[in-house]
This record gives sequence, structure tokens and C-alpha cells, in this order.
Amino acid sequence: MYKNIECVFLFSLFSCSHFLLLWIKLKEKMKKTALFIDRDGTLIVEPPVTFQVDNLEQMEFLPNVMRNLYFIRKNLSFELVMVTNQDGLGTPANPQKNFDLVQGKMLQILEGEGIVFDKIFIDESCPEDNLPTRKPGTAMLTEYMTGDYDLKNSFVIGDRLTDVELAKNLGCKAIFFCEPEEAEKILAEKKLGDFCALATKEWDRIAEFLFAGERTVTIQRTTKETDIYVHINLDGTGKCNISTGLQFFDHMLEQIGKHSGCDLTIKVKGDLGVDEHHTIEDTAIALGEALRKSLGDKRGIERYGFCLPMDDCLCTVALDFGGRPWLVWDAKFNREYVGDMPTEMFLHFFKSLSDSAKMNLNIQAEGENEHHKIEGIFKALARAIKMAIKRDIYKYELPSTKGVL
Repeated sequence: MYKNIECVFLFSLFSCSHFLLLWIKLKEKMKKTALFIDRDGTLIVEPPVTFQVDNLEQMEFLPNVMRNLYFIRKNLSFELVMVTNQDGLGTPANPQKNFDLVQGKMLQILEGEGIVFDKIFIDESCPEDNLPTRKPGTAMLTEYMTGDYDLKNSFVIGDRLTDVELAKNLGCKAIFFCEPEEAEKILAEKKLGDFCALATKEWDRIAEFLFAGERTVTIQRTTKETDIYVHINLDGTGKCNISTGLQFFDHMLEQIGKHSGCDLTIKVKGDLGVDEHHTIEDTAIALGEALRKSLGDKRGIERYGFCLPMDDCLCTVALDFGGRPWLVWDAKFNREYVGDMPTEMFLHFFKSLSDSAKMNLNIQAEGENEHHKIEGIFKALARAIKMAIKRDIYKYELPSTKGVL
């Protein structure tokens, strides 16, 4: 009898715990998200000398801001929250009348384009006042910190380091409106890199990121013969960090990252004491898997790409990320090695890459210089990848009549 009671009690406890977990998850899903958007330098151009928009003649919207804000407003569930520091607003240096004229006209134009901010927060203090309401302080935004908002999936968008610091203080991530290379240096210097989800100077890229997400993948592939780490960001800037133990192979793989615009990290420890075969083959398999997974469901991509001349050589690479592996190889090499890489492994690399990425590859190369020929092939592959992975969120459809890739 007691055993039955104990079973019923435990079952009830389990059921309650399960229900509680489901309720917690449901509440998390019901939480609201927000975009905390800076004004000057993010929505409208910030004058370079005064850093202050004083009249309507100075008011100029940044490129593509309106169409992308409208897209975000129409297709995503973020609340739009303007958060701006206006130094000494209401003083002779920054008259309230001038600000109200510009602000009113800006909001009127945005509203005419279907863009309405849910809340607007303006701090009127100067930097030397050190008020907690001034960015990166959060005193104006306490209503978003009560637990009703999913701040982990909310973003601060702005062109100043204080916007990134605000994101850190709120517990969300920043979209830093800054050129990526410049942003990388600034964020590293201030140790704020972990709080920035994206650095870009383009509103098209911001909308794409918010709507379709990042296209980054990490692959760790370990066998008895090789230990391979691959990280790829399809929407990067061509930054590469390659180390396979084969210098010429490193040089070729760098062409893929550099000329495709993908950020690419590849670290390989292979059994080079045996020979180069496993290192080259397994790297192709891991890289192909990274390409395939980072493309996700492939909606909005171009899917196809091709071509490249290099000095005495003409190299053509046509590819299709159609979900089916196939390789056509028409390239002959007369030397046994180029650098420290055996030429017989070129075909094997591209076959393994095609199989793992599940893509069609048609490769043709003609010319005299063996180095130029294979480098041309890798560069042509990179340019083909760049064309094929290009994504358009305004035509976010599967590039296939079959309905699946």
C-alpha cells in the first residue's frame, strides 16, 4: 500500500515538475523583444563638426534605413525604442526649438513610411554631468529590465562605443554601426567584443541579420588520423586563420576565404608523418560540411556561381548548392608537387568537398604554369561561392521549383 502511495506521489511530483518546466518555457516565449536604436549617426547623418543636427537642412537619413526599418517593423516582433543622448538639450548650445523641429519632421517622415517607434527616450544631460540616465547608463530603461522582456534576444543598434556598453549593461547584444575592421580594433581595445553580435555600416545587413540570422558554423572532426577544427562565417569580411601543416595547402585555403568574403578558420593536426592524403581529404570533408550546414535551409540564396582568369590560365568553376554531390574535373597537372602539396590530391580534395557539401562542381582549367592553374581554380571556387551564397531577404524563397533542396 505504502509503495503504491509513494509511486502516485512521485508521479504527481514528476507531472508537476514537467508542467512547471513547460510553463517556464512558455513564459520565456511570451516575453517581448526590443531594438534600442540610437538616432544621430544611426538613423540620420551626424554632422562631423558639431555632432548635432540643428535644422532641417542638416537632416539626412542614412542609406536604406527606411526600407529596412519598415521591413523589420512589418516582419519581426521587435518593439522599436529610440534611445538618444542630446547634449545640453534646452540650453543655448542646443535649443529645444531646433531639436523639436528636426525630431518632429524625422518622426513624421518615418511614420509616412510605416515606421512608428513604440517609445522614445532622450537624455538631455552633458557628459560631465555623469547622470545614470545618459547612455551607457540604463536609468531611462528600467521598464525593460523587470523580466517582461527577453533581453538576451534584444539588441542595441548604434554607432558609438557607449551603445555597445549600453547593450552590455542591459544584458543584450549590440549591433555596432561601424565598419567591421575598425569595430574589431575598437572592441578589442575596450574588451567589448563579447557584447557585439554584428558590426556593419549597412542597414541592409542589419535587417538580414535580424530576419534570417547568422550563417556561422563550427565543425570539429576527429579521427585516428586527423583532428580538424573549421569555423566559417558566410557573411564575414574574408578574414582567414589557416594552419594545416602544409604551407601550399594553407595558401590555397586562404584564397577561398579571402575571395569569397567568408571568415574562415581551419586548424588541422594530421598524420603528415605518413603522408598528406588524410590531412587534405579530411579538411575537404570538414569544410564541405561547414559550407552545407551554414547555408541552412538555403532560402534567399542565389544557389549558383562561376569563373576566373589568372595570367596564362583560364579557370572555370561552376557550382550548384542544390543538395546533390557531383564533380566534373577537367584539369591536368604535369608536376608531382606544387609546393608541399601533391598534385594528385587536387582532384581528391574537390571530390571530397563536393560530396560533403552536397554540391555540384564543374571545374575546368587550362594553362602552362602549374601554380597559377591550381591557384586560379581555388580563387574561381571562392568567387563562385561568393555568388552562390548571396542572400536576399526581400526574395526569401527557396531557389527551386521542387520546394526542397
